Amino acid sequence: MKNERIKIKQTELLSDNWYTLNKITYDYQKADGTWETQSRETYDRGNGATILLYNTEQKTIILTRQFRLPTYVNGNENGMLIEACAGLLDKDNAEDCIRKETEEETGYKVSDVRKIFESYMSPGSVTEILYFFVAAYTKDMKVSEGGGLEEEQENIEVLELDFETAYNMIDTGEIKDGKTIMLLQYAKLHQLV
Repeated sequence: MKNERIKIKQTELLSDNWYTLNKITYDYQKADGTWETQSRETYDRGNGATILLYNTEQKTIILTRQFRLPTYVNGNENGMLIEACAGLLDKDNAEDCIRKETEEETGYKVSDVRKIFESYMSPGSVTEILYFFVAAYTKDMKVSEGGGLEEEQENIEVLELDFETAYNMIDTGEIKDGKTIMLLQYAKLHQLV
């Protein structure tokens, strides 16, 4: 499945401080058959998984709120972002990862998770594929307060919201996170809640 119109010439490591930033120089064959040399930077932080927990009877969902520095330096006044639970895969497969992240971040222990799709979230510069899941939750699945791991410097607030209230928060601008908007729209289209 190799693309014959792409020939990687050089990969230069620019940073491996937190994740990996590479500068890749390659030859690209245009539609008219001519070749040109291009250069792009790619940021590799690994792949991730995200989940929307929903309760059909109560018509509620579980989201989180936490400080996100990149949003703060790009105009988010207080840096706080409401979003769906998510995490990097590390060495886990996507399903194991999202079960673990769900318990760490939200305090809910879910076993029956359903993958709904996967997506490149910022394909112009980031290599990450994000795996999207949904799972039903009930009060008896709550095993802890959640909030994330202290050693990972996570300070996560768990939010249980009425689904329609959360969905309307897209319009008001209170929810601006792409993965969360995608999950809320999926839930609306498929009438999960």
